[in-house]
Amino acid sequence: MNKPFLVSVAVVAAATAGGFWFANRDAGTTPLQISEMTEAADFDVVEMTQGNPDAAVQLLEYASYTCPHCANFHADQYQQIKENYIDTGLIGFTYREVYFDRPGLWASMVARCGGEMRFFGLSKLIYEGQQDWARGESGEEIITSLRNIGKVAGLSDADLDTCLADADQAQELMAWYQSNADADNITGTPTFFINGEPYSNMNYADFAAVLDEKLAEAAE
Repeated sequence: MNKPFLVSVAVVAAATAGGFWFANRDAGTTPLQISEMTEAADFDVVEMTQGNPDAAVQLLEYASYTCPHCANFHADQYQQIKENYIDTGLIGFTYREVYFDRPGLWASMVARCGGEMRFFGLSKLIYEGQQDWARGESGEEIITSLRNIGKVAGLSDADLDTCLADADQAQELMAWYQSNADADNITGTPTFFINGEPYSNMNYADFAAVLDEKLAEAAE
């Protein structure tokens, strides 16, 4: 039995422990159902952020690594928002993962394996390769593809073994996701909040118009 399969088994075990289960990954907008989850108080999960944390305008994205619309957003609108608003310090940006399926959780565990410094770079690679890895015919095939993405980003096999077999982290991420989804009524991805107000996906021009309006209001 090869190492990727062992890791796959470990992650599947982590993902099905504690009384929760995953919807079929082809179900699209149907979120994971979780029962008997420990009450969420404080989570040991790092919020992944970019830009100015003290900016008057804050953009929050809920996204799934297996969501094609999320991949399209990150290839298009996000790049322009990053260049014109995030990198310039005009706004702060927070990315929160949504786990509609096992592969989405596995991808998140790989993205987070590199820590805060590598998270967004790994996320970019994961979204760019979504059409390939997310179509794997088995969990083993999907995880092998995700591991390869991690190694392209400089992670070692030992790093990936440790991250993907971390059952406690899988449980923590799931509880964190469910707490966020319940609090913000997340039923589909991508979903956005700008200064706490919910928005659906938009083209870049519409995003820019909303951000400019919020920035103008904050400057008054």
